[in-house]
Amino acid sequence: MDKCNPCTTPADPRTKLSAADSPAFSDPTLYRSLAGALQYLTFTRPDIAYAVQQVCLYMHDPRDSHFTALKRIIRYVKGTLQHGLQLTSTKTSSLTAYTDADWAGCPSMRRSTSGYCIFHGDNLISWSSKRQHTVSRSSAEAEYRGVANVVAETVWLRNLLLELHCPLTTATLVYCDNVSVVYLSSNPVQYQRTKHVEIDIHFVRERIALGHIRVLHIPSSSQYADIFTKGLHTPLFMEFKSSLGVMNNPASTAGE
Repeated sequence: MDKCNPCTTPADPRTKLSAADSPAFSDPTLYRSLAGALQYLTFTRPDIAYAVQQVCLYMHDPRDSHFTALKRIIRYVKGTLQHGLQLTSTKTSSLTAYTDADWAGCPSMRRSTSGYCIFHGDNLISWSSKRQHTVSRSSAEAEYRGVANVVAETVWLRNLLLELHCPLTTATLVYCDNVSVVYLSSNPVQYQRTKHVEIDIHFVRERIALGHIRVLHIPSSSQYADIFTKGLHTPLFMEFKSSLGVMNNPASTAGE
């Protein structure tokens, strides 16, 4: 596909992959090889993390529609060969996290996809796009599981910085676009409908009580983690991609 026509986004925002929406792909080994190679690329290209995660869900039984989605990723990469994650010097050393979830987004199993991104100063240092292990009964439950995941990651990062003799003196800000989740994270009252996420709730509240975390609301238009949970239309995708620090690399490497 070295002469293919590039596309502007790695995932089609109008469709979602399902387990048996088309005939079985004729060459599963080729599919698995390409999907595995793209997984390595996500180490420096967070902008394709969601699309790659979606095609990797069906490695065991790839379909023609899955291979079409995989080829779309390659077309996108073809048009952005010189792009990569840029890390620059920054005056601030605080951690800032964004988390989101696509509730019941999987057409086959109705599981949610959660994603997050964490910035150290202005630099993106950790991100994730992953389908949740269980079915969430509400959007608040799906979002809260996503908050718990990113809080666990920030706890690990804070401990890592402490071991590197760069301890953080300020709380990590966790931004979520669900008002109910922000309310649950600080309200000590336990409701009947939240008992199935009780462990996650207590885990997050404990970190808030210690002063390590603050969960704040953010409008969906500024929720960068959306790029890890669903396919976005080109204008919004390009805006969030730039905010993550993925851009054309002006520097050349040795031997280039």
